[in-house]
Amino acid sequence: MHLPTGLKKILAHLKPHKTVPQTPWRANHRWDLSFNRVLILFFGLTIFGIGDAFVVQSNIGNAPWTVFAQGLSLKTGLTLGWATFFTGCAVLLLWIPLKEKPGFGTLANIAIISASIQFGVDHLPLQTSLLGGIASALFGIALVGLGSSLYITCGLGPGPRDGAMTGLHQRTGIRVGRVRMGIEVTVLIVGALLGGKIGLGTALFALLVGQAVAVSFGAVARLTSK
Repeated sequence: MHLPTGLKKILAHLKPHKTVPQTPWRANHRWDLSFNRVLILFFGLTIFGIGDAFVVQSNIGNAPWTVFAQGLSLKTGLTLGWATFFTGCAVLLLWIPLKEKPGFGTLANIAIISASIQFGVDHLPLQTSLLGGIASALFGIALVGLGSSLYITCGLGPGPRDGAMTGLHQRTGIRVGRVRMGIEVTVLIVGALLGGKIGLGTALFALLVGQAVAVSFGAVARLTSK
C-alpha cells in the first residue's frame, strides 16, 4: 500500500528503538549538570508524572507502583503525591545495601514525579465511562513513555525503582526481567490489599508502557540524528 510522504515521515519517527539513544544533552556522569540538560530532565519527569495521573484518573486501574502508593494513601491519609514521594524515598534506602549511588536525576525523579502526579489528580477529570477511561489510560501511557525517554537520555541517574531493580540483578544474578516482574507483582499485590485500584488500566500499562518507551526512544533518536 502506498503511503503519503508526510505519513511515512511520521511513522519513521515512531519506529521503536531497542537501546537508549545517545543524545546531545546526555551527561558524562550523574552530577554533570547544565541548564539545558536539567531543563530536559525536569520536563521529562513532569510529563511522566502527568501521564501517570492520566492513568489514575482513567478510573480503570493504575500502574503497579501507583496501586501501591494509592493503597498507602488510603491507609495513611496522605495525598497520592506524598505517598508516592515517601515510597520513592523508602525504595532509595534499599540502594544502601545494594551499594548503588544516586544521581541528580534520581533525587529529581522522586520530587518532580510525586508533585506532578498530585497536580494531575487535582486538575484532571476523573473518567466515568469505560471509553473515556481507556482513552485517558492510553494517553497517560504514551506520556509516561515520552517522559521516560527524555529523562533517561539525560544520563543523570535512574529512578529509585529502576536503580533497585538493576542493583538486585547485579547482586543476585537473577535476570533483570525476572527481578522487575517480581518487584512489580509484589507491590501490585500489596497495593491491592491496601485498597489501591487495579483493573484494565493496570493491564494496559503493563502491556504497553515498554513499547511506549521504545517508540519514544526511536523518535528521540531520529530527531537528534539530524
